[in-house]
Amino acid sequence: MKTTQHHRRWVALSAHTTFHKRLLTKRTKRMTSVLDEIATERGPEIDPFLISAALKDESDPPIVMGLDIGTSGVRAMLFDGRAEEIDSVIVHLAGDLYKPLSSGSDANADALVSYVTEAIDGLLARVAEKISRINLVAVSCFWHSLVGANEAGLAITPVLSWADRRASAEAEQLRQLFDEREFHQRTGCRFHSSYWPAKLLWLRAQHSSLYQEVARWMSFGEYLQLRFFAETEASVSMASGTGLMNQRSCEWDQDLLQKLEISADTLPIIAQPGKTLATLTEPYATRWPALSAAQWFPAVGDGAASNIGAGCTTADSALLMIGTSGAMRVVYEGDPPAVLPSELWSYRVDRRRVVVGGALSDGGGLYRWLRDTLALEQDDAEIERALAAMEPTTHGLTILPFWAGERSTGWSANTQGAILGLTSTTRPLDILRAAMESVAYRFALVSEALDSLAPQASVLAAGNALLASPCWTQIIADVLGRPIKLSTAREASCRGAGLLALEASGKIENLARLSASFDRVFVPDMRRHEQYRLALAMQQATYDRLFT
Repeated sequence: MKTTQHHRRWVALSAHTTFHKRLLTKRTKRMTSVLDEIATERGPEIDPFLISAALKDESDPPIVMGLDIGTSGVRAMLFDGRAEEIDSVIVHLAGDLYKPLSSGSDANADALVSYVTEAIDGLLARVAEKISRINLVAVSCFWHSLVGANEAGLAITPVLSWADRRASAEAEQLRQLFDEREFHQRTGCRFHSSYWPAKLLWLRAQHSSLYQEVARWMSFGEYLQLRFFAETEASVSMASGTGLMNQRSCEWDQDLLQKLEISADTLPIIAQPGKTLATLTEPYATRWPALSAAQWFPAVGDGAASNIGAGCTTADSALLMIGTSGAMRVVYEGDPPAVLPSELWSYRVDRRRVVVGGALSDGGGLYRWLRDTLALEQDDAEIERALAAMEPTTHGLTILPFWAGERSTGWSANTQGAILGLTSTTRPLDILRAAMESVAYRFALVSEALDSLAPQASVLAAGNALLASPCWTQIIADVLGRPIKLSTAREASCRGAGLLALEASGKIENLARLSASFDRVFVPDMRRHEQYRLALAMQQATYDRLFT
C-alpha cells in the first residue's frame, strides 16, 4: 500500500485529524488566553550577573539561535556569546493543531516543520542587517511525542503527543504483563499512554499495516532534524522521555525492547556528547545562508531546558511550572535516584545531569477551558481581582482536575475530571477558583514525593499561567506551605537550550554556577495552609473512592 493511501486511511480512522487540511493557513494569529500564551515579541533582557560567573572570556564570542517548539507555538531567539537576548519572534500554532483535552491528540508532522521554518525565516529577516552568521543552533522540543517515518524519511503517521490517551488500554496491558516497578526504576517512566511502549502497542494493534511500513520511530525533534539534514540522532534528553531508555546506561533498554518485540534498528541512534549536524539540505541551505556554518545540536526536552534556563540546576532548587499543563522538577549532576518514588519520573538533561519530577496533564489548559465553557464575561484583570478576593475552600467544591487524564501522581490515563458539591448557589467563579486550588493540591503531592530526593528545595515558579495570575501563585504557596519565588525568565526553555549548546561547545565552564533570577516572593499564609490541608485530604479521599 502506498504512503499516501496509508495517510488517507489514518485520517479516516482518527477522530481528531480532520484539521489536517487547514494546517497550512496563515499561522501568526495570537492565542486568546493570556494564561496559555502571553503575546510578547521580546522578553526582558537577562541579567548579565546571572551568567557572568559561568562564561569564559571570548575574543570572538559566538552567536546562538535558540528554537523552542511547543504545543501552542514556536519561538526563535537569538543570543550573543554571553547568553543575552538579541531578538526573538514567535509563530503561534493554529488553534486546532492539537486537541490537548481530548483522547486523541496528534498533529501533522510536516505542517509542524513548516511552523518552525516560518519562525526561523522571521527571526533571520529581523536580524539580517546586524547579524551575518550564526555559530550554534539549539533546540528545545516537547517531550514524549512519537512519529513514524518510512524508508524515504517522510512521516506516515501524525505526531502523537503526550496528551494522546488512545493507548490507555495498552498501558494497562503492560502493567498486567510486566513488573512495572522494575521497569520504572530502569527507564524512569511508568507504563502510561504518554510514553512510547503503550503508543507502539496501540499502533501495532489498531493500525498494523501502517505500523509495518514504518522504518524509523522518532520524536518530532528528530524528525525536524531529518527534514533539515537528511540525518538524525536523538539526544539523551529526548530519548530519556520515551520510556524505552535505560536511565543509567543511557542506551535503549534491550530487555524491554525484546519483550515488546521492538527492533532497535527502528529507533534513533542516541547521540554522543558534542554531536552536531552541520550541512543543511536544499532548499534550506539556500534559504538560510546565515546558518551555512552553524553547528546544530540535537533537540533536548523542553522541561530539562526550562530548568537550565531558569537557573534551577542543582537539587536545592525546584522549578514549578504551569503552562497548558504543569510540572515540578529538580535537576542535578549525578546518577538517577537509587529508588525512584512511584509518583515521579526520571529523565535526563544530558549524560551528566538528571531531571526528576512529576507532571500534571491539566494546568492553564483547564483554566482556559473553564473560562470559555462558563462564558465568563469579565476581562482578565477583573477575574484575577475577584479570584484573589475569595477565601479558600468557601465554595464548598471538590474538583478532580483530570480533564486531560492523570500523570503524576497516580498515573492513570483513564481518570476523568469531576466537580463535586455543586449547589444552586454555586457561581462560575467558585468553580474556577476551586479548579485552581485543585491543581495546587496535585502539586502538593508531587512536592511531597520530591522531598524524599531533594528535601526542602526552594521553589521557583515559572510559566505563563503563573506569570499572568499572582492569585494562582499565592494559592500554590499557601497549599505547599512554602515560599515561592516568581522567576523573571520568560522564555526559560529556549534560553536553557542555548546555554546547553554554549556549554557543549566549550563556551561555558559550569552551568551549576548559574543562579535563579526572580523578582517577587510569595510568602505562604499558614492559616490558609491548614485549611488547604483538609481540602487536599478530601480531594484525595474522593480520588481513592473513584479511581483506586
